[in-house]
Amino acid sequence: MRFVLTCAILLFGTAFASAQTFETSAGAVRVTPMLTGLDEPWAIAHLPQQGSTAFLVTERDGALLYVDNGTATKVSGVPDVAASGQGGLLDVMIPRDFAQTRAVFLSYSKSLKGGAGTALAVGTLSADGTALSDVRDLFVMSEGSGGGRHFGSRITEALDGTLFLTIGDRGDRPSAQDLSVHNGSVIRINRDGSVPADNPFVGQADVRPEIYSFGHRNPQGAALDLGGTLWVAEHGAQGGDEVNRIRKGANFGWPVISYGRHYSGAKIGEGTAREGMEQPAFYWDPSMAPSGMAIYSGALWPQWRGDMLIGSLKFDYIARLDGENVQEVEQISGPETERVRDVVEAPDGSIWFISVGQGAVYRMTPQ
Repeated sequence: MRFVLTCAILLFGTAFASAQTFETSAGAVRVTPMLTGLDEPWAIAHLPQQGSTAFLVTERDGALLYVDNGTATKVSGVPDVAASGQGGLLDVMIPRDFAQTRAVFLSYSKSLKGGAGTALAVGTLSADGTALSDVRDLFVMSEGSGGGRHFGSRITEALDGTLFLTIGDRGDRPSAQDLSVHNGSVIRINRDGSVPADNPFVGQADVRPEIYSFGHRNPQGAALDLGGTLWVAEHGAQGGDEVNRIRKGANFGWPVISYGRHYSGAKIGEGTAREGMEQPAFYWDPSMAPSGMAIYSGALWPQWRGDMLIGSLKFDYIARLDGENVQEVEQISGPETERVRDVVEAPDGSIWFISVGQGAVYRMTPQ
């Protein structure tokens, strides 16, 4: 069932417009625009020590915005990005120790020999939110390549403080099965950029030690469940978008197995299963183009505790998947959910999402 939202408008940098009310499976909710006038927004991250309305948002062309009380300020010190195709300034992540470190993590497409690749950087945010200092790369893909596709690029902080970063196959399908490159993988590194000693491929010849799992096409959603396990949502081709529970050292099969087909209609690989390759926990056919995802704590909607909220870029809704059975059970849609790029849970339990189509950030709370 789809639930229709009505549109409210907030001019860039002004006070919040009035919220709209609509019905969901959990009852009436309010949707409030927090910022509009954005150009290809990609990710949101909240600053927990500065109130529930203070947040950072990335725009793919390279802008990082600090937003508080309805006023947006462009942050200086952001790395130079290769903004082409799907590449640019992508995810932003605030770690749990932000109050002590002021650390901000950014993923972006970086110019490299041969083209571009996914990189992960860290910097220190000034007290007034206007500048990043001591910005440095912690990780850069092993090889650059041409084309502007499949950078992946979600950052997730594990419970042990290590960092996960998703990387797409960059449009080079076979590379997702090649452990000598980072394409089509989830990588795991320490906060200083070093490789954790317990990563699955450490010490193996001709294998990138940062790789934690592989065989991914283009994972653009990632979140920890309430037990600390990493899940990703990733784009298939024509059909076969997947939700995957990440396991250390696991091969998720792309492009050997898939539940989709090439855009030409041709078969992909060997079919849908092969020994030694993981099955998705859930898949969509037809594709809905999954983007950012959150796994909800239940703070404001106890009925949704442990459920997955995943944006759709193609069909313009937020999917709610039952966390226990990993099945889509609800679609939340309306003008505000036009091309949902990111979904996050704020420190106060409200649900925030980015609409690329509306160029806006919205906040959802109980009525």
